[in-house]
Formats: sequence, structure tokens, C-alpha cells
Amino acid sequence: MKNILVLFVFILINCTNGNTSHKKLLSNESEEKIMDYASFHQQAKAYIEANNFNTDYYYLIDLSQHSGKNRFFIYDFNKQQIVDKNLVTHGSCDQFEDNPKKWEKVKFDVRNNSHCSMNGKYKIGNRDYSSWGIKVKYWMHGLEKSNATAVDRVVVLHSWNAVKNEEIYPKYSPLSWGCPAVSNSFMEKLDKQLQQSQKPVLLWII
Repeated sequence: MKNILVLFVFILINCTNGNTSHKKLLSNESEEKIMDYASFHQQAKAYIEANNFNTDYYYLIDLSQHSGKNRFFIYDFNKQQIVDKNLVTHGSCDQFEDNPKKWEKVKFDVRNNSHCSMNGKYKIGNRDYSSWGIKVKYWMHGLEKSNATAVDRVVVLHSWNAVKNEEIYPKYSPLSWGCPAVSNSFMEKLDKQLQQSQKPVLLWII
């Protein structure tokens, strides 16, 4: 009986330690991701201050995340935190070559008619009419070689009825032709915020 009790205690201790280690691993992974974003926040702040952009907030889109998860983030520099997030589409990128993994993994391409997403920093430009979603779009001006064709390709920020307003993982969001399309409800928030901004807002796709 005594041997059985000792064995039970040994198993309990090891199981507890294993769970603790697993929690630490998850915690470390989470902290690493936060640190990754922190680096982007710092770089974004330096960029907007140097280029006369809105210094209150910026938009960060992390297309390395699953499209069924929130990956459009609004970062508030005053609060030093992400204050809102939602789903966003990525491009199908299937015009110049087959792209069997287009749902699972984003591909970037700056070429016209590629239907691909383009990474890099953008200046959000003028508000305009859209035939999609809430009928509002914002022109996106690419600030780097990786997104220099944004205006020519009409890669714009707009909403789309097909995009949900909450996470749908493990399902995927629909594919676009390169535009970062969001839900109608989220676009209404962005539209209100952008109309009130006196300076250009930075959008950064990574």
C-alpha cells in the first residue's frame, strides 16, 4: 500500500511539472509574438513621426496568421496597446501560376493583375465610393517597392459582405484580388476613425 502511494505521488508531481512546462512554453510563444509586434509598433512610431502621419494610431495587418483569425489590428500609441482587431482577407495570387495553398498561406507579388497581396507600408489616401460592402473604400498608396503598384491595381481598403465580423477558425475567410477587405461592421469603425483624422494614417501589411 505504501509503495502504491509513493508511486501515485511521483506520477502526480511529474504530471504537474509537465503541465507547468507546457504552460511556460505557450507563455513564451505568446510573449515572443507580442515582442514581434512591439518591434513593429516601435518602427511604425518612428516612421510616422518622421513623415508627418497620424501619431495617435496605425493599422497593422499580419497576413502570416490564419485568415479565420483576427489579424487586422488597430494599435493606439497613447494607450500603447491594440485597441481593436478583426478579420481581413488576402489575395488569391493565382493568375501567373497555380497556387494550391492560397487559402492556407499568403503569397506576395507586386505585379499588375497578379491578384496577390502586397506587403509593406501604405499611406491611406482619399475616401471614395466602392461597389462592395458599405460602399466606401480608401485608396492605399504603397510606400515601398513591394507595394508600389497599389493604386494601379486598385488595391484598396474596403468591406465585403462575405467577410465575417468575428473569428471563424478553422474555416477560412474568402480570398480577394489583393485588397485587404474587412467586415461591414469593422469598416464602419475604420471609416469613422479615418474621417476624423487630420493627417494620413499608416497601414502596414506584414
